Amino acid sequence: MPDTSAPRLLGPAEVRELAARLDLRPTKQRGQNFVIDPNTVRRIVRESGVVEGEVVLEVGPGLGSLTLALLEVGAEVTAVEVDPVLAGELPTTIQAFAPGQAERFRVVLADALAVTEIPGPPPHALVANLPYNVSVPVLLHLMALLPSLKHGLVMVQAEVADRLAAPPGSKTYGVPSAKAAWYADVRRAGAIGRNVFWPAPNVDSGLVAWTHRPPPTDQVGREAVFAVIDAAFAHRRKALRGALRELAGSADASEAALRAAGIDPLTRGEALGIDQFVAIAVALQETSEAAR
Repeated sequence: MPDTSAPRLLGPAEVRELAARLDLRPTKQRGQNFVIDPNTVRRIVRESGVVEGEVVLEVGPGLGSLTLALLEVGAEVTAVEVDPVLAGELPTTIQAFAPGQAERFRVVLADALAVTEIPGPPPHALVANLPYNVSVPVLLHLMALLPSLKHGLVMVQAEVADRLAAPPGSKTYGVPSAKAAWYADVRRAGAIGRNVFWPAPNVDSGLVAWTHRPPPTDQVGREAVFAVIDAAFAHRRKALRGALRELAGSADASEAALRAAGIDPLTRGEALGIDQFVAIAVALQETSEAAR
């Protein structure tokens, strides 16, 4: 008869024991800071809103701390891990700490930034402790790749969490905020201290929750809108008339498109929301077509 008992979670002793057995030396290059506090991973899962039976994509599972907490609530977990040693050990850890849930777990050895598909059933949620150095590119890549994702919660560097969830006009608003808004409604969901990690990072962490929403337009593609966002923030202190000059072909064409979109050409990119960036992209497309 299969063991259906609840998973045991990893604490400081278990994490260090696993690391010692694997001769693991966490590297800054891969952003390896492992959570050693069961209450923290339970909190992440609780804040994520994941429910029993949901298919969850986890990026960078490491030694399995968060994975076990996801299995504890009855989720089915697909974990993407770039480190072959960690990926190879995860099934053994899951079998040892959650034998009754092992059939609901699979690991994929891959770089999350480079994956083009995720095997198994389409994931509904993304829950992850993302490596600090690639957190925004990974999040945006997976949001674009997997339309099946409906919600998620990621733990990232506190400063990155502020930028992802920042509203237009705030000091931390920028490219990550604007691009994330194409895919989802994003909000800050709390802070995480340094002492729940081994090794302890030099920065605080933050939780970012998001809920999928349909693309804000079907008149132009995401790439065209993102090109406008990139140009608008390439020179933060420039008015949009000048910042979009190269993209539009000239300052006059930039101004014409901005006026057609109902935006003052002297406005800066940091003042605009995703719908206004969409309006500019549409206007640029229309003025380009009219000029042919």
